[in-house]
Amino acid sequence: MGEASISIPAGGDLRLEGTLVLPDGARGVVAFAHGSGSSRFSPRNVYVARVLQENRIATLLFDLLTRHEDSNYDNRFDIGLLTERLLAATAWLQERQETKALQLGYFGASTGAAAALRAAAKIGAQVAAVVSRGGRPDLAGRDALVRVASPTLLIVGGYDGVVIDLNRQAAAHLACEKKLVIVPGATHLFEEPGTLDQAARHAAAWFERWFAASSNISP
Repeated sequence: MGEASISIPAGGDLRLEGTLVLPDGARGVVAFAHGSGSSRFSPRNVYVARVLQENRIATLLFDLLTRHEDSNYDNRFDIGLLTERLLAATAWLQERQETKALQLGYFGASTGAAAALRAAAKIGAQVAAVVSRGGRPDLAGRDALVRVASPTLLIVGGYDGVVIDLNRQAAAHLACEKKLVIVPGATHLFEEPGTLDQAARHAAAWFERWFAASSNISP
C-alpha cells in the first residue's frame, strides 16, 4: 500500500493539500468531500477511508478550502465553490498515472455531500458511485439532483430526524439508482459505538458493487 502527501492545483497559485492512499490492486478511487468546518484530517472520514482501503479501494482525502478561505464561515456553505474544488481534485486524479485508469467514486459528508452530487451531475458517467454520510444532499439543489446518473447511497443516523427528512426529500428528486440506509442508534456524527463502522461498511459495499458494474460495461 502506498501513501503520499499531495498538492492539487485549483486555479492560479492556489493549491489544495491532501493525502492519497493506493492499496495494492486497487479497484477504484474515492475522493472525499468533507463537511463544514472539517478538513482532510476529519477523524470520521479518515476512519471510513481506512475501511475502504482494507477493501482495495484507493482514497483521496483533501482540503476543499485553504486555511484562509475556511476562516470565512460563508465559504463553508458555498456549494458552488466546494463543487469546483472537488472537480479540480477529480481532474487531478484523472491525469495522474496511478489513478487515471481507476473507477471513480465520491464520498461526501454534511455539505460535502451536496458538492459530490453537484459534481456527479456535471460530469455524469465518469463517476461510478456516490455515497453520502450524514449529508445534506438537499443543498445540491433540485436542478442538480435530477441530473445525477451515478448510483447514490444516502446514509443517515436513526436519531438524526431532521436530516433523515432532508435526505428523503432529496432522494425523491434522484432519478438514478439510489438507496437510503438508516443506521439505528446513530446521531448526526455517528459517534455512538459501532455506528460509524456500520456506515463505513455500507459505503465499501456500495463502491465495490458499482465499481465492478462499471468495469464490466467499460469498453
